[in-house]
Amino acid sequence: MNRRYVLASLAALGVGGTFTFTTLTSAQSTEDATGPASTDVSDGTKQITIWRDPGCGCCDSYADYLEENGYQVTRIDDRDFDKRSIEVGVPEQGLGCHLAEIEGYYVSGLVPSEILERLVTEKPDITGITLPGMPSNAPGMARVKTGTLKTYAFGEGGITVYSDE
Repeated sequence: MNRRYVLASLAALGVGGTFTFTTLTSAQSTEDATGPASTDVSDGTKQITIWRDPGCGCCDSYADYLEENGYQVTRIDDRDFDKRSIEVGVPEQGLGCHLAEIEGYYVSGLVPSEILERLVTEKPDITGITLPGMPSNAPGMARVKTGTLKTYAFGEGGITVYSDE
C-alpha cells in the first residue's frame, strides 16, 4: 500500500511538474516575430528590440554597444527585416542594416545611443529615424562613433534631417 501511495505521489508530481514547466515556459515565451509583449522594464533599463539578418556581425556588435550603454536588447533573427522596415515606413533609400523598435519609434541602422536618447526624450511626432547604409564610422562598424553621422526622421510629414553630428 505504501508503494502505491509513493508511485501515485510521484505521478502527481510529474504531472504537476510538467504543468508548471509548461506554464513557466509559456509565460517566458511572450514574443513572436513582431517583438516583445511589453517594453516596460521595472528597474529603469532601456529596452530595445532589433530585427536583424542572423548572419550580420555588425548587428551583433551594435547590440553589444547598446548593452554597454545601458540597454536591454532583444535580438530577433529576421532575414526579411528590410521588408518589415519598409512596411513600418522606413524610406527604401534610407534602409539600414537592421530594424529596431524603442518606445514606439522605429530605428533603422546603426544609430548612436545619444541619438536614441534624444529621440525618446524629445518624443517628436515622427514614425522613426534612420541612419542609412552601414557607415564605417558608426557604432557596430567602428568600436566607437567617430566623425559625423547624418540621421533622418521619417513619418507622415515626410523625410527630414534629424541629426547631423
